Amino acid sequence: MNRIRLKLARGVDVEFVDRELGLKRIEEWATRGTRFVKLVFGPEGCGKTAWLKQSAELLRELGFDVIYVNPLQREYIAYVDLKEVVKRLAEAAAERSGVAEVKLADLAIQLATYIIRKKRKRKVAVLADDVFQAIGLDKAASYVKWMLGLIEYPPGEYENIIAVAATSEGAARREIGRHRWADLYPMWNMPEEGFRQLYNQLPGERPPFQEVWRWTGGNPSALATLLEHSWDVERLVERLAKEKDVTPQLASRWRTWLEKAVDDPDVLWSPDAPEELIDMLNKRNLIVYNLHKRDTWFWIDTPPPERDPELGIGRHVAWQTPLHREAVKKALEI
Repeated sequence: MNRIRLKLARGVDVEFVDRELGLKRIEEWATRGTRFVKLVFGPEGCGKTAWLKQSAELLRELGFDVIYVNPLQREYIAYVDLKEVVKRLAEAAAERSGVAEVKLADLAIQLATYIIRKKRKRKVAVLADDVFQAIGLDKAASYVKWMLGLIEYPPGEYENIIAVAATSEGAARREIGRHRWADLYPMWNMPEEGFRQLYNQLPGERPPFQEVWRWTGGNPSALATLLEHSWDVERLVERLAKEKDVTPQLASRWRTWLEKAVDDPDVLWSPDAPEELIDMLNKRNLIVYNLHKRDTWFWIDTPPPERDPELGIGRHVAWQTPLHREAVKKALEI
């Protein structure tokens, strides 16, 4: 399989590494197809986009017509020999109107339908990356239902269809999980050895690997952001607290629970933990709540450890990265 290259940070391109289990999962779906939409969720920046783009390359090599869209980034990949498909995706990605992101998200399914109608008995894959942020969480379930319709009620005969949507939003997982339209699969940050392969591709001087591992917990986006901030962890934590709206008021209101949660996120799993606080932390993508058991069958790739206090991982609840936990601790110090 051809390993794609990805932009990790400004001026830094890297080769895709690791995620062997996740790519094997794609090969399984390529063999038997998907009865339901596959919804992949996990921490922000854990590598879902890189995995989807590498999956697009793998599916191309397996003979699929592939459409990948990331509406928020105005990105698309079209591995298909129909010029009309490539043209329409390019036009949508180039638009500057306020509806361009929604149009690109919609086109993924519309054009997959077009491919099936135009090219009988084909293998088709639709990979939708972070579409729910583009179209709105209130439309997330409808979009998944639309993707499912492509599988259940295609416009013509096909050999195989794969439909995958990826999101970082815990709220989307809960909304879609209420329906029987998708199989939900979590993805976690990279395992230590795979993350080391990524770290080793970085140019110039950098802190020792174990320090970077303890800061990021294997999150590729956190690694890229640290690199762009010249490894200034304190400044990055302050910025993250602002971006996540972790205010002194929030810290004051929930101080008792947050002080316990930064030491052990599983306190949020207790029956008396405030649902409002859990919902707030989930919506701001500070935690991942209700983690699956650590059986690889449930996960897209290597699951997190059963517990790792140093990285902020509990059995049922985890901070998205150690930096997210540090942002909350920073607010508690004020």
